[in-house]
Amino acid sequence: MAASFVDKARISIHAGKGGDGAVAFHREKYIAAGGPDGGDGGRGGDVVFTVDDNMSTLMDFRYKRKYVAGNGMNGMGKRCYGKDGETLRIKVPRGTLVRDTATGAIMHDMSDGEDWVAAKGGRGGWGNLHFATPTRQVPRFAKPGLPGESHDVTLELKLLADVGLVGFPNVGKSTLLSVVSKAHPKIANYHFTTLFPNLGVVYVDEGVSFVMADIPGIIEGASEGAGLGHDFLRHVDRCRLLVHLVDVSGSEGRDPVEDFDAINAELREYDADLARRPQIVVANKCDLLGEDRENLEKLREHVEELGYQLFEMSAVTHEGTRQLVGECARRLADLPPVQHYEADYVPPEPVIDTSEELEITHFDDMWVVEGPWLQRLVATVNFSDYESRMFFDRILREAGVFKRMEEQGVRDGDTVSMYDLMFEYRE
Repeated sequence: MAASFVDKARISIHAGKGGDGAVAFHREKYIAAGGPDGGDGGRGGDVVFTVDDNMSTLMDFRYKRKYVAGNGMNGMGKRCYGKDGETLRIKVPRGTLVRDTATGAIMHDMSDGEDWVAAKGGRGGWGNLHFATPTRQVPRFAKPGLPGESHDVTLELKLLADVGLVGFPNVGKSTLLSVVSKAHPKIANYHFTTLFPNLGVVYVDEGVSFVMADIPGIIEGASEGAGLGHDFLRHVDRCRLLVHLVDVSGSEGRDPVEDFDAINAELREYDADLARRPQIVVANKCDLLGEDRENLEKLREHVEELGYQLFEMSAVTHEGTRQLVGECARRLADLPPVQHYEADYVPPEPVIDTSEELEITHFDDMWVVEGPWLQRLVATVNFSDYESRMFFDRILREAGVFKRMEEQGVRDGDTVSMYDLMFEYRE
């Protein structure tokens, strides 16, 4: 079963390329010189992440690593526009973080159920229909489509649960989850029975319920990668309330106080905020205590000194489980909602190698500038943003594009076309 749970995956996503514009002229009987009628290319398809609540792991991404949206179709004559490329929708479990692989920065948190466009398709190229003017009535050129965005991303699943069950292996977490919810986790009397997190919905009363997660047993050193805990500690991150189960039966010869302190130390080492997360301490397996209640009282004294509330319980006999569920519901009512991670990804300023030659073509008062690096530059610039426009202008000036055009005779007011960007030249 361990192999069936995947909570981290690295994939490559590529949006579709825009279709090329068409060079075409109107042809109809009895109509001479019908003029240009080449249509625009279609827009490339986007790559969109969408939440699928029927998914619980990232298993689907184990064998497929590259995801490519559809390209836009080329434009055609008779002013026929190319069809847009097909959008690629990638389904992920709720609670998945999308990170930039290179920097580790969060690009988006797939927790709210809203679709998110991770890579935008390239814009379609203009057909020669756009380039007709009174002085240029037969434009024999069109514009190619622009490439779509691409990213290497890491998907990281952080389960969305209100209550997280933590504790050493074999303390009764899975048994408790099976008792208070309809979940059916694997239960056996050996360590690391639980190899992947289990979720269950706990119904308290009409209109009152919460999600509980059974986190695989944590051991000492888990925050440094020991045992199974390191892989799954991330699933505790979003839990609003922790229920810390401690075995007080002494059946394995363990000291409950030492166990309690060890688990909290691991949570603190992994994330200091976890140590401050609201926590209910549960003394489990009380049905095995008999007359010897020394372990229970030692634990009670210790946790109450630290300000925690202790519940006595036996998950096997169901003793104390309803009281625990009621307390969880009461505490959750006063706690803030499940944590949502804010995006902190900043797209890097593109590195443009301007050493490649540009082609500058002059048609009457129209100047067409084309070249591989210019195409990549136009595709990455957001022309609605002032800083992006200034970056674009700076790159062109440093590359000597305007100087070359001036040497070739560009005049004030001439039209400059750079892929799907058109502007009037001003000295």
